[in-house]
Amino acid sequence: MTISIKNMVCNRCKMIVSKLLTEQGYNVLSVELGEVKINKQELSNKESSILDKSLNKYGFELLLEEEMIKIERIKNLIIQLVYDENSEFDKNLSTILKEKFHQDYSSISKLFSKKEGTTIEKYFINLKIERAKELIIYNQLSLSEIAYRLNYSSTAQLSNQFKKITGVTPRAFKKTHGNKRQSIDEL
Repeated sequence: MTISIKNMVCNRCKMIVSKLLTEQGYNVLSVELGEVKINKQELSNKESSILDKSLNKYGFELLLEEEMIKIERIKNLIIQLVYDENSEFDKNLSTILKEKFHQDYSSISKLFSKKEGTTIEKYFINLKIERAKELIIYNQLSLSEIAYRLNYSSTAQLSNQFKKITGVTPRAFKKTHGNKRQSIDEL
């Protein structure tokens, strides 16, 4: 069976969740962002409750509602697009989501907005800006390389969007580097 878990957004999260489930006696088959496959047919209400309490201690949440599971899958797909260095932005986000979820984009977008209180586009932009902040702090890529990696048409487009979201330019951010970053699960 597949268990969906909210706020599992990085490799460290995957490691923590895998360890937690193993310690509770579950046979973990695979762990992906937001999802864990275990060798079990179904969780009882009691098992779900115990597992949810254990996950909550680490900032995670067991998802049981189908709509919330879908939202988490959307978020995890977007996170992978933004953070995977090998990601190719050969299609726009709406097309990628439409193909992945076999549903028209407007339905996906309405569900996301209803449940998250923000649009998919705003979430995507905020995530790209957080990634840009991270890459600026690492100081290994030029601003034009960061813009290219995050699929901006130009450095100017990245800079404009960066300033619109953060209130400062990438250069000003670099000088104060890091004190304004958010974790992914807070976006």
